Amino acid sequence: MHAPEQPHGGATRASPAPAAGPRRSVLFFAFAFAVIADPVSSVAYAIEAALRALHADLALLLPTMAVVVGLVLLVTANYWQLVRRFPKGGGAAAAAGRAFGPGWTFLPIGALVVDFVLTIGVSISAATSAAIALAGGLSALRIPLALVLLVVVAGLTWFGHGGRLLFAGMTAVFVVVSVAVLVVGFSAPHTSGHAPTSTDPGHSAALAVVLAFPVAMALATGIEAPSTAIAQLGQLDDTYRRRFGRGTLALLVVIVGGLTLALTALSVRLHVGLPGRDSTQIADIAHAAAGPGWLYGAFQVTSGLLLLAAASSSFQAGPGLMKALAGTNARPGVLPPLLGRINSHHTPYWSVVLYLVAAAAVILAGGGHEQRLVLFYAVAVFVSFLIGLLAMTRFAHAERKPGPTLSNGLAAVAVAFTLVVNLLRGWPVVSLLATLLIAAALHLRWTRAGRPGGIEHVEAEAHPER
Repeated sequence: MHAPEQPHGGATRASPAPAAGPRRSVLFFAFAFAVIADPVSSVAYAIEAALRALHADLALLLPTMAVVVGLVLLVTANYWQLVRRFPKGGGAAAAAGRAFGPGWTFLPIGALVVDFVLTIGVSISAATSAAIALAGGLSALRIPLALVLLVVVAGLTWFGHGGRLLFAGMTAVFVVVSVAVLVVGFSAPHTSGHAPTSTDPGHSAALAVVLAFPVAMALATGIEAPSTAIAQLGQLDDTYRRRFGRGTLALLVVIVGGLTLALTALSVRLHVGLPGRDSTQIADIAHAAAGPGWLYGAFQVTSGLLLLAAASSSFQAGPGLMKALAGTNARPGVLPPLLGRINSHHTPYWSVVLYLVAAAAVILAGGGHEQRLVLFYAVAVFVSFLIGLLAMTRFAHAERKPGPTLSNGLAAVAVAFTLVVNLLRGWPVVSLLATLLIAAALHLRWTRAGRPGGIEHVEAEAHPER
């Protein structure tokens, strides 16, 4: 058995007393639904991404998304093990540092830096698309609207992390409204869709699915969040942190997997194919199910707000990571101290500005269209998944646990395949190059700083205990 992780400094400290039952339930709701905002919001664009890769062949959409959900389940199972091994947080970075040495920590860190920027860019672009689908007159203002939303979200981030319960509420409301759309759509749909569809995916059915599902693996982004965000739960002991982390992962699989498969099945049933220029597939699904009334409007508004919540979450996590890398007075970091400077709300404001500029560049490059960015999205975070899976495979093998060794190894092969297929599409290699360059630059600065210890805990330090 692996001994529980000690605090970052190695000294033992008294475990905090667990919160009372009702208070703990509220805390779990706020924590879990806020943390899963990113993967839940991915439903808004992942299904459409798969259909585009299938050349609009609706007959293959459900099998493709079933493969995607299956791989999400495999990756989640790995993070389930990570939460058990690292109850104070740390995720893939902690696993890589422990398994392969602290220098390897920078590869998943570099992947997360890129992923946070892309999450902001994709989420803001998708929220813009949701607004345009609801009010078509905004189409000509796509890029200005996206940039305004970006600045607003960044500005709200400036005031700290007080919005956790609000984000949790947004996620829960979106889930409730989505279930209402599904119930209406399967029982008494407004109409069948008439968007363009196809029966020719360009390859044999099996090959088409194999080539299409990696694009839709954007659905998997955010899976790593519970394993690092449990570092925020300073009021809980390790046992309850594990329960919160694993409970959140289970909730993530149920909600994300359930919504994805149900919306995909509804799309197929109502013959909702690729959307027009000023709409999205998920908007067309809701319109075909519920008509142009209040439920459709509620669906668009809640999905847009959820996407903004996902962007805000990355606006908090990304600068938090920069702040942790900048170090403290007691422990020098690998980034300039400027990036660690905080305001009265404990927000590292220069790091927020850095992410704002990077995300704006991403939005401009994609023309404010999330589907142009999705290909880049399912690359960087898969580097982090792969490193985490390889680390956990090594742990299981060293501990002579054949079951986890086999399952983690197979998941690593599946993740590597997904990564390779997306890279073979050409331009997504930019995400990998950015990941490698950031990782190499951070490693170089760490080496020049004398290789300060504790770097493998930087992801946990990006989510300070509250």
